[in-house]
Amino acid sequence: MLRGLYTAWTGMVNEQNRMDILTNNLANVSTVGYKKEGSTSQAFDDVLTVKIKDASVGLSNVQRTGIRNPGVKIGENYVDFSGGSFRETGNIYDLALDGDGFFAIEFAYKNSQGNNVNNNSTANNNNANTQRTTMYTRAGQFTLTRDGYLVNQDGDYVLDVQNRRIQLNTLVDSVITTDGTISQNGRAVAQIQVADFEDYDYLEKYGETYFRPLEGARLRNGGGTATVNSGYLEMANVQAVSEMVNLIAITRAYEANQKIIQTYDDSLQIAVTQLGRLS
Repeated sequence: MLRGLYTAWTGMVNEQNRMDILTNNLANVSTVGYKKEGSTSQAFDDVLTVKIKDASVGLSNVQRTGIRNPGVKIGENYVDFSGGSFRETGNIYDLALDGDGFFAIEFAYKNSQGNNVNNNSTANNNNANTQRTTMYTRAGQFTLTRDGYLVNQDGDYVLDVQNRRIQLNTLVDSVITTDGTISQNGRAVAQIQVADFEDYDYLEKYGETYFRPLEGARLRNGGGTATVNSGYLEMANVQAVSEMVNLIAITRAYEANQKIIQTYDDSLQIAVTQLGRLS
């Protein structure tokens, strides 16, 4: 009798997982370079149920009662790497990638954040409590520091094709071409690195817009095929209307499973408190 109770419970757990991911997508609908997430699910393997040692079929007999499915289980979460829409800003250092690829960023772990840094991390830092590694992002909201270094909104350095920090003259206007070359006074002074990977399954999301390569990740030779568009920002690839429709569907599915559990609870209460009661 309780089989349906556990089946409904697995459904609620799955819908809760979907809800967590969806609400995070909605919270980042305006985040530059954000890539929406999704989740998969699958049914547990069907099982053949039988009656054994049951007086209704004979203690020595076995009777098949049919195929049963014990519910749904959470599969895996995934990232949708499709491109987002462009927003024009007119800022020379706002960059958007059109195509496959990522900006390379020298990311600084603060304090205990770096405890899980992989062996490829570097420690060329000025702070003993800081560890640095290369991460990748589609968020191209960059600016110049007082010293002329090109950094993102978190203060992490943008890297060139030689994995070096990019330093520019803050008193001179810059021109950035579609291949990422930065020119000042008609002379090329740096080229922004646009990297890409052979298999995105080896990329792990870190925070809202960073991706870090896992063991087995391999950079694509020649870098990414994306073009660099100066004066634009790539917005999140989240469609708010679609996410709201999915939110309604998830809520209804959760409530349906909740109703099943409530029905089972009421039935069990009747069985315990009323059945067999002497008048």
